[in-house]
Amino acid sequence: MAETLANFFVELFKDKIPPEFTIFVISLMPILELRGGMIAARLLEVEFFKAFAICFVGNMLPIPFILLFIEKIFEWLRRFKFFEKIIVKLEAKTERNKAKVLRYKSWGLLLFVAVPLPGTGGWTGALMAALLGIDFKRSLGIITLGVLIAGIIMSLITYGIFAL
Repeated sequence: MAETLANFFVELFKDKIPPEFTIFVISLMPILELRGGMIAARLLEVEFFKAFAICFVGNMLPIPFILLFIEKIFEWLRRFKFFEKIIVKLEAKTERNKAKVLRYKSWGLLLFVAVPLPGTGGWTGALMAALLGIDFKRSLGIITLGVLIAGIIMSLITYGIFAL
């Protein structure tokens, strides 16, 4: 799925904006995040270290804001019926994974963010940390490490021994 979406955005932005900006924007997006950014970087032939740095920063940029403000944003958005359904789904996903994260504490959150599977990553990890009331500094550090690990895994897949 990430590969299909990354390819869509690569084709959409190709020759319109610089490749570095394309991968930055993709890395900012929920669902795609660094995973999609690294795939797009490979498709756009962006040099590895530059791509890794851009994707990492792009993925991490929204995380502190999610950790700090998501509950207030949800509270405001609940006034609109359309958003209420989305929020309920996001809260349900958090509830489904709550036991795993709380059972393994920091390790649970780290693994949830680090393993690049659909529905996991920095955005979802930050949402989960905020809704579970995990301390800001602690969750930011764990999520940063998780995104770094996910970046290494995706680097092996896109640029390394398992290259696409």
